Amino acid sequence: MSVKIRLRRIGAKKHPFYRLVVADTRSPRDGKFIEILGTFDPMTDPVKLNIDQEKIKAWLQKGARPSDTARALLIDQGLLPKESAKKRPTKPPKTAAAPDTTAAPAAAPAAPVTQEA
Repeated sequence: MSVKIRLRRIGAKKHPFYRLVVADTRSPRDGKFIEILGTFDPMTDPVKLNIDQEKIKAWLQKGARPSDTARALLIDQGLLPKESAKKRPTKPPKTAAAPDTTAAPAAAPAAPVTQEA
């Protein structure tokens, strides 16, 4: 069973409020979850984030993978190391290939064919 640390929306319309939960990857966003790890209120200024660091560390050691948003929140709290932006590998530029002269010798001119009647 693969589990994720992700946000579960419980807020009202136009006022999002989230719980940070551990859930099976196959369960829906607001569906069944395993454990609540904290809360996140993005509408306040400053943003409120209450998390249980002990539980999060335990779940990360067990192999739970955070979603992109949860990862950003955990990096802000210092629970995950900040990773540099991954650069996509670049393909080498295509260059006009020079004809290879060593592969095939030039064909010798053929002798003229004469027709005798």
